[in-house]
Amino acid sequence: MSCQYHHLLLLLLLSVGVSAVEVQRPRGVPLSKRQFYEEGKPFTCLDGSRTIPFDRVNDDYCDCRDGSDEPGTAACPNGSFHCTNAGFRPAFIPSSRINDGICDCCDTTDEYNSGAACQNTCRELGRKERESLQKMAEIAKEGFLLKQQLIQEAKRGLEDKKAKLGDVQVSKKDLEDKVEALRTVKETAEQPEKEAKERHLKAWEDQKALIRMEKDKAKMTEVFLELDDDADGFVSVAELLSHSELDPDSDGFTETEAQGLLGGVDKVDTAAFEAVWSNIKDKYISEMAPPPVETPQEEMREPVSDNESEQYPEDPDIPEDEEEEEEEDEDDDQDDGDYKPPPTMPTQEKKDDDDEGTMPPYDQETQNLIDAAQKARDEFDEAERALREVDDQIRNLEKEISFDFGPSAEFAYLYSQCYELTTSEYVYRLCPFNRVSQKPKYGGSETNLGTWGKWAGPEDNIYSMMKYEHGTGCWQGPNRSTTVKLTCGKETVVTSTSEPSRCPLDFFFLRDHMVTAATQSFRAVSDTTMASVNKRE
Repeated sequence: MSCQYHHLLLLLLLSVGVSAVEVQRPRGVPLSKRQFYEEGKPFTCLDGSRTIPFDRVNDDYCDCRDGSDEPGTAACPNGSFHCTNAGFRPAFIPSSRINDGICDCCDTTDEYNSGAACQNTCRELGRKERESLQKMAEIAKEGFLLKQQLIQEAKRGLEDKKAKLGDVQVSKKDLEDKVEALRTVKETAEQPEKEAKERHLKAWEDQKALIRMEKDKAKMTEVFLELDDDADGFVSVAELLSHSELDPDSDGFTETEAQGLLGGVDKVDTAAFEAVWSNIKDKYISEMAPPPVETPQEEMREPVSDNESEQYPEDPDIPEDEEEEEEEDEDDDQDDGDYKPPPTMPTQEKKDDDDEGTMPPYDQETQNLIDAAQKARDEFDEAERALREVDDQIRNLEKEISFDFGPSAEFAYLYSQCYELTTSEYVYRLCPFNRVSQKPKYGGSETNLGTWGKWAGPEDNIYSMMKYEHGTGCWQGPNRSTTVKLTCGKETVVTSTSEPSRCPLDFFFLRDHMVTAATQSFRAVSDTTMASVNKRE
């Protein structure tokens, strides 16, 4: 029954179409305006400017200012002719094209009196258009299904992210509790470790002080015996005067100065010498010390380090005569005085440290405390690291959840993806919702063309364009930026780039699905370069 109904409906529509074609009306008048052209009745210009007898319609003379009385002739410059084009699309052409010898209407009705050999191509054009529309409808249907699939995937992905965020937030609370507990364990373990290490260090310092004191006492005894030339058990002023290095002011060692070093007396025994030893020990030079080795004048000059040689290379332009004069001047300088650079000797403090040796290893009890404290620190550091990773994970999830991926999140699948386009000079890299960059094809540093800014399409299609901003600054110019324009396509790729002006760049991006039957454009622009990407909607 329903099939018969459809057949009847189809026949009815066909009959209506035939009758519409057969409706009588003046040439060049569309069916929608047939009621204004009633034969036998006066005709009123469509702009209402005047009324004329009907026989003056299409009489090849323009009576109406709007040209409505001559729809089928070229009499009025502002008139228009309606092509019925049965089997294809109806159309309007300027009345000036009527009978001009060129076939403008596919049904040839515009050349009714020109003698032009026109052929009716409406059926063929209609067939091709129907095939094209059918293909577009199929692509649109396929794209619509893909879009719905992406929307569903984005919806499931969003639900999964929200669930994961809840789980991670719970785990964060557990980790925070764990970090605080391990902090307490660490601090508890570090206190006895600190005390044990301080005890060990103090014992070592005491031991070093004792060693230094014993060495100092031995040295004092040795010096006393050296100074006691007559071996009478006393060091006298006369014996002290034989050591000019002890002169306090280096202007001649006097008896008064020597007596002052001995504490104001003429001589001291061993016990009294211990009290004045601090006045003597720093300057005293042992009689048993080997004589200083005379350094030749050539070796006395400090050698030039490699660095200095590099910093001050020999100048080949200096004449040899000038070099000889400089050498003579240097010789004169050396002859003018008996200056000898002091020998590079290790400091007494360093020498004492070397004599005292290195600090002994920790005893087993102290080492056990150190190991326990280190283990507590490692466990605390690991827990803190895990907590930081969870914080990063939460921030990333919250960012993804709140991100604007389109009206139905259909662009979410582009997140965390990157696409490249290689040209003759550069490799362009577009990471949607992140950044755009370019790198020289044959090596060189990467240039930031902008980071994600916002959707930047027109108000009626804001999601058709992406804006990336605040890229690397141009030389004496603005910061680079990129606009990405998206266009429907069969795969997701960057298709082209262009630079409309200094430092802006356009990307053209094909999306791999169709959003609706209509095409949506997504193209990219950067303030230093341009590019584009395709993507099915």
